[in-house]
Amino acid sequence: MANDKGRRRRFGAIRKLPSGRFQARYPGPDGVMRPAPETFETSGDADDWLAEKQTEIRRGDWRDPDAGTVNFRVYAEKWVEERELSVLTRDLYLYLLNDHILPTLGESDLDEITAPLVRAWRTERLRTTKAKTTIAKAYRLLKAIMETATDDELIKRNPCRIKGAGKEKAAERRIATVPQVDEIADHIGPRWRLMVYLGAYGPLRPEELAGLRRRDVDVQALTIKVRVAEPERTNGRRAPGDTKSDAGVRVVHLPGFLRSELRIHMELYAGKGPMGLVFLGERGGAFRRSTFGRKWRKARTLVDLPDGFRFYDLRHTGHTLSTRSGATLKDTMVRAGQSSEKAAMIYQHSDDDRQQEVAAGLDATVRKARQEAAAVPEPETAATAPEPSGTDLARDN
Repeated sequence: MANDKGRRRRFGAIRKLPSGRFQARYPGPDGVMRPAPETFETSGDADDWLAEKQTEIRRGDWRDPDAGTVNFRVYAEKWVEERELSVLTRDLYLYLLNDHILPTLGESDLDEITAPLVRAWRTERLRTTKAKTTIAKAYRLLKAIMETATDDELIKRNPCRIKGAGKEKAAERRIATVPQVDEIADHIGPRWRLMVYLGAYGPLRPEELAGLRRRDVDVQALTIKVRVAEPERTNGRRAPGDTKSDAGVRVVHLPGFLRSELRIHMELYAGKGPMGLVFLGERGGAFRRSTFGRKWRKARTLVDLPDGFRFYDLRHTGHTLSTRSGATLKDTMVRAGQSSEKAAMIYQHSDDDRQQEVAAGLDATVRKARQEAAAVPEPETAATAPEPSGTDLARDN
């Protein structure tokens, strides 16, 4: 029978407290004696608890009860700091933490973040914000952090177990017609019209357009060499670096109808010298995303485009037109700077000659669409339509 002085056992020890309840202690695998988190009404209850702890240790299921007391905020911030991330990915993770995760979970210890708490956090975020894709990203980040905590044996099991919570439902891709792309280019102004055309018929990513230098453009050969990407961070500063993937470094063959656009832009708006930026702001410096964004949104309101059409959707327009022009999926991947191991094994080779053929096909497709658009008569606005003017409505190609 246990007494006030305690009695030795094969595993652990039990002693009777002045209150009449019983306290159990056991040696962990590290040799440190640890007390039970609660006292027991009988010595038999204490003995049963010790038997459970002994079984956990023998099976390798034991976890240090003090490990989970690590503060989540401290652990999460260190988690981001220790990873080799691109500048933009680091910015994204810190944004998701500071705006969506830490306000609710930041003061909790790791072992206090349970599956019900995670479900409640996600429900609250979905209710208070319409950005469902952002919440999916935040959930994936939380799950990754807690998975590392599990590997570090700070918690026994990852509490992020909501099926499908980290999946983003991609919105249907929107495309613009050739006349719509021309209208946007006309409305956005001469300094930026080439950017619209290269976004659609390059098709170049915004960060690739930002990084273009004069040395990368060959007006005579109608090619652009994509070497780097210069995305803009949330603080407004650019982060020059590699393209999105190895396939991003490429030579883009442009369709013939862009020759005059390219020549005029390089003569009037591009920076001087081989390293001069192709796209500059009105004051002669690197353009800001916010400045171009305002001009893009204004131009977009003047064109009958699909709802929510973004500058990035111009790439999908280019993909679609290239495919209609006879390009294979591999041709399109090479042109757009996309890559994946699976695609590399499946799709056939697409060399420079083939890329020139794709550009020529794209040229023919756009020219035909422009001719068809010019041939359609304007809708009548009065009871009697005006006589045809005989004005050549076709664009000067």
